[in-house]
Amino acid sequence: MRIGLFVPCYIDAFHPEVGVATLELLERFGLDVAYPRDQTCCGQPMTNTGCHAESAATEELFVRNFTGYDYIVAPSGSCVHHVRCDMDAVEQTDDVRQVRARTYELVEFLHDILKVDAFPWAEFPHRVSLHNNCNALRGLNHASMSELREPAFSKPADLLSKVRGLEFVHISRPDECCGFGGTFSVFEKGVSEKMGYDKVRDHSSAGAEYVVSADSSCMMHQQGCAQRLEMPLKFIHIAQILNGARA
Repeated sequence: MRIGLFVPCYIDAFHPEVGVATLELLERFGLDVAYPRDQTCCGQPMTNTGCHAESAATEELFVRNFTGYDYIVAPSGSCVHHVRCDMDAVEQTDDVRQVRARTYELVEFLHDILKVDAFPWAEFPHRVSLHNNCNALRGLNHASMSELREPAFSKPADLLSKVRGLEFVHISRPDECCGFGGTFSVFEKGVSEKMGYDKVRDHSSAGAEYVVSADSSCMMHQQGCAQRLEMPLKFIHIAQILNGARA
């Protein structure tokens, strides 16, 4: 199985350790992982802002970089959601359709494709609160959505339950947006801040030591909110825990 590792631009710039953990974790399962060095942005920020034509060049480059792999895997639900559901600024050739269909977020790849049932190297002796990115939750079906009144499930929680020593704490509104929303946090700064403060207060009230998510973008926003409120919350990507990080 040949895997193309897609490391989103914001992870490359601000949290490269998440990209490294994703690579190491995939290689633990004997996968042939390659990192195309020409990769840049997938085009999501432009598309989310309504600048569809401006995202075409980055989408074309993405397809050129990742054509030919069995799967493309990324540690970001929002970026994967863009590729799978919104990458339509480019002509929908066979290569484009194949790349879009083969692109998976890390959690769904481990849970749905590899069907991993153990992480024997992983131990995380901390109280953990889980944050679901909105695109991963509602676009990639990471977990059940309260508004649908469907049977409860959570793919990230299922994977984390296989980590020794990890204790879940539960927030009161688990599928509420944290207020990041990419460029939303710039254009609607006040609303974004208020939503972020509400979210980190929920984590803190639940007794969390760490907030865990499959999206560093949401965690960057929440970490800033927690620091302004002088809350001692810590933030870590799920790839790091599953790869064996202990703090």
